[in-house]
Amino acid sequence: MAAAQVLLDEIHQDLPVQPNDHNAYILGSIGKHNVVIACLPYGQYGIASATTVAMQLLSSFRSIRLGLMVGIGGGVPNEDVDIRLGDVVFSKPTNTHGGVVQFDYGKALSGGEFQRTGMLSHPPQILLTALAKLQANHITGQRPFMKFLAEIERKVPQQSSNLARPSQEDVLYLAGYTYVDTSSKTCNGCDTTKTVPRPSRDPNQPMVHYGLIVSANQVVKDSQLRDQLGHEL
Repeated sequence: MAAAQVLLDEIHQDLPVQPNDHNAYILGSIGKHNVVIACLPYGQYGIASATTVAMQLLSSFRSIRLGLMVGIGGGVPNEDVDIRLGDVVFSKPTNTHGGVVQFDYGKALSGGEFQRTGMLSHPPQILLTALAKLQANHITGQRPFMKFLAEIERKVPQQSSNLARPSQEDVLYLAGYTYVDTSSKTCNGCDTTKTVPRPSRDPNQPMVHYGLIVSANQVVKDSQLRDQLGHEL
């Protein structure tokens, strides 16, 4: 929420909301567009919580035209897509999916088979057009988001490290390797022979990727499930 607030050109005063709206908002504008920023309550995550926030927002601000969901997630790297910690992913529809897939919503069939049915429809045409232009700029070497990162550092220099891309090297371990000390917040004791070799990259240059985003009501920390979802989708 703080990172989004810093990118506002102007911050507006609060407005009255509906009695059943318990969200906290930041109002402002970017260029000629009025913006409403909301976030999930502290410690909550998942589709149900996000739906509640969105419904309450729409009840108080009925002229909203477009909604963008921004957040963090785990990447699904493979031989073709070298996604790493701190990179940016834009949802992009495919021939069979609308851009976002709810992987844990579907039908349990006989034999342990699971038929996935949770899928969002395609984004509005105006967003798909903007996505095409964004991808074209990316291909031609234009990286406007670097300007936005510099703007954050200029506006809040004392907090720039908290809002910046992680500086540490992103180490990827083999999917079958499990670190036994789950209470540790670091991987200092992990077996370095179980890592996946990857070429070095400029730590100050986050990469942009386009593809499906998988959503669910649970946090996925199983690397084998992660790779399975990447293979299926």
